[in-house]
Amino acid sequence: MSNVLSQPEEPPRRPRDRAPRPSAKVIRRRRILVIAGAVVVVVALVAGLVIALTPHDDRNAANGSASPKPSTSSSASATPSSSPSASTPPSPPGFDKTQFSIDDPASIWVVSDKLRPLNPVDYAPADLTAMQIPTTWGAVPYLRKPAADALTAMTQQYTAETGLSIQIQSDYRSYQSQVKVYNGWVASKGQAAADLTSARPGFSEHQTGLAVDLVGVPAKCGLNACFGDTPQGIWLATNAYKWGFILRYPKDLTPVTGFEYEPWHFRYVGVELATEMHDTGVQTLEQFFGLPAAPDYAP
Repeated sequence: MSNVLSQPEEPPRRPRDRAPRPSAKVIRRRRILVIAGAVVVVVALVAGLVIALTPHDDRNAANGSASPKPSTSSSASATPSSSPSASTPPSPPGFDKTQFSIDDPASIWVVSDKLRPLNPVDYAPADLTAMQIPTTWGAVPYLRKPAADALTAMTQQYTAETGLSIQIQSDYRSYQSQVKVYNGWVASKGQAAADLTSARPGFSEHQTGLAVDLVGVPAKCGLNACFGDTPQGIWLATNAYKWGFILRYPKDLTPVTGFEYEPWHFRYVGVELATEMHDTGVQTLEQFFGLPAAPDYAP
C-alpha cells in the first residue's frame, strides 16, 4: 500500500458562465414588437405626408363644419385672428354702382335710352365749355366741362402718338336742335329708319352735353360704320376708356340699346366707370346697371 496520499480529484471545470439563451417564445415576442414599432413609424410618416399634401379648405368653416382646423391662425378657427393671413388678403370692395345717379340728367352716369327720357325733357347743362378741337362745320364745339377736358386730353394724346388728328362731327345739342335733327332724319329715311339712327327730342345723349360724334382728319367714313376700321376708330375703341369715354352703341347690341352700331359716338361717364366696364367686358350702360333693354320707344 503506498504511503503517498492520493490527491483529491478536482471537480470538473464548468464552462464560463453565459447568459441564459432566451427561449423561442421570447424571441418571437421581440420580433413582433420590432415589427409593430416599424409599422407605427411608417403609418406616422404616411399620415404626416398626407396631411402636408392635403390643401386646407376653409369652406368647412363657411359651411358650418364641426371639424376644427389644426392651425389656430386659420380663418376657420374658433378664436379669430387679430390680422388677416398673408396668404389670403382681404378682397377689394366691389364697385359702387350707386355713387352717382343714373336718372338725374346732370349726373355723368345718367342713362338715356328709348325707355328713359331726360327729366325734364328740355334739360340744358349749366357747365357747357368751349373746346379748341376742330369740327367738320367750322364752329366752336361745346361739351360739359368734365367731358370737354377729357376729350381735349384724349385727342391731344392721339395726335402725339400717331401724328394724325381727330375732329368733332357733332357735340352738344339743345332740345330744339334735336327736334330739327330728328325731323330731318324722318323726312329723309322715314320714322322707323330714323329711330334706329337718331334719338327723339328729349331722349338724346347729345342733349346731356356728355356725348360726342368723332371722325378723322380728313373726314373719312363720317357717321358711317366703316369709321370703326379707320386708324382713329380703332384707336378710340381701344383707348377711349382711359379718358372716361365708352363706345355707347356697340356692334350687334341694337336689341339692347335701340340704335345701330355707331363707332363714332362716344359717351363720357368718367374714368372710374369706363374702366370698370372695360375690365369686366360689359359694353352697355343698360347691361351694367341691370336696366331693361330698350329696343323701342314705349307706346
